[in-house]
Amino acid sequence: MATFTETFRNIFKIHELRQRIIYSLALLIIVRVGAHITIPGIDSALLAQSMNQQNSDSLFGLYDLFVGGAFSNAAIFALGIMPYISASIILQLMGAVVPYFQKLQQEGEDGRKKITQLTRYGTVVIAAMQAWGVTVRLNNLNVSGAPIIPAQVYGFGWVMSTIVILTAGTIFMMWLGEQITDKGIGNGISLIIFIGIINRFPFALLDEYRMISAGTRSIIIEIIILILMVLIIAGVVLVTQGTRRIPVQYAKRVVGRKVYGGVTQYIPLRVNTAGVMPIIFAQSIMFIPNTVLAFFPNNEFLQKVATLFHYQSPVYSTIYALMIVFFTYFYTAIAFNPKDVADNMKKQGGFIPGIRPGKQTSDFIDNILTKITLPGSFFLAIIAILPAFVSAWGVSGQFAQFFGGTSLLIMVGVALDTLQQIESHLLMRHYDGFMKSGKLRGRR
Repeated sequence: MATFTETFRNIFKIHELRQRIIYSLALLIIVRVGAHITIPGIDSALLAQSMNQQNSDSLFGLYDLFVGGAFSNAAIFALGIMPYISASIILQLMGAVVPYFQKLQQEGEDGRKKITQLTRYGTVVIAAMQAWGVTVRLNNLNVSGAPIIPAQVYGFGWVMSTIVILTAGTIFMMWLGEQITDKGIGNGISLIIFIGIINRFPFALLDEYRMISAGTRSIIIEIIILILMVLIIAGVVLVTQGTRRIPVQYAKRVVGRKVYGGVTQYIPLRVNTAGVMPIIFAQSIMFIPNTVLAFFPNNEFLQKVATLFHYQSPVYSTIYALMIVFFTYFYTAIAFNPKDVADNMKKQGGFIPGIRPGKQTSDFIDNILTKITLPGSFFLAIIAILPAFVSAWGVSGQFAQFFGGTSLLIMVGVALDTLQQIESHLLMRHYDGFMKSGKLRGRR
């Protein structure tokens, strides 16, 4: 405890680090304030009643979890940062198949700036489409037949102004995230999602307390379910943190009187190289069908299709799991390129024992990476669909989503990455980090 207290004090002794933390916290407070400012024209009293009637087990309930309750509040930040993530996914997918975007990815800093600009444009388009869907959904919400949007308010003017407000809210959050990344501490976009999930924790506990108080479920069953969930998730997280080390030998080189090389190093290949990104990618894609179907609330056929994409639907879980497996391989291919690793090894005089440098080394690394990524992708899929099964056992939607894996993995991963950055600042200035015995390990 004394060590942690001393480390905490050291954080605020460093002027730059202190400023970065305060700056990040200030912007995150703005995000939370915006999640409680209701869109103009909505009857707040009826909205509060309709919130109590909404089912947190739906896909919209999961979306609401990622935006910290802003969606159910019909707030100006109701769309959250998800349109930006969706645009990023689309650009990365196009980078794998479209030559123009492949060329941009290879142009270094200039190409990165162009891709960032295109991502912003895509965010505006996606946010505008989702905002239109939100206006349709809000118009269909009512309490005892009374719409939450008065008839004299709803019209073309209100729809257009709401689309502009929601789109501007997403763009503003995107800007806040970029500012946190550049001038604050941690990854801004991840921290915005992180703070939204944390915000729902008290409400999740309150839901469970109400169910126990009403006698719907005993405290013993509650404890058993919690223990099972924690054990499963802990086991999955431990397995996905595993690595396979490939030995690399460097031949001796004599330059003048100095001898270089002659040592053995290791390339660590992670079972879960992609981290939590495949889950976020797949989740963003899974929000699209319900967004599109929200435009047709009176079409019986399309509403039947919407039931297939319900949060607890087997079809939803199957498609979701398959997409996570796909995105795990996709993101791993982006984050770790065996050809580049093999080329760098060859330039530095390194080789894997028994494997020829060059293409054979690249194929060897790619083969191992493919094999160890498969169980990692399966475990990520298990984590993601676990809340749907837990909800089927009677656990409240918010509680299941919070402890069901996706949220927990995001929270742990973002917290580790942020603490790792803080520790780097401490170590650079010769202060002890959070762990004297070794460096704090982040997701990367």
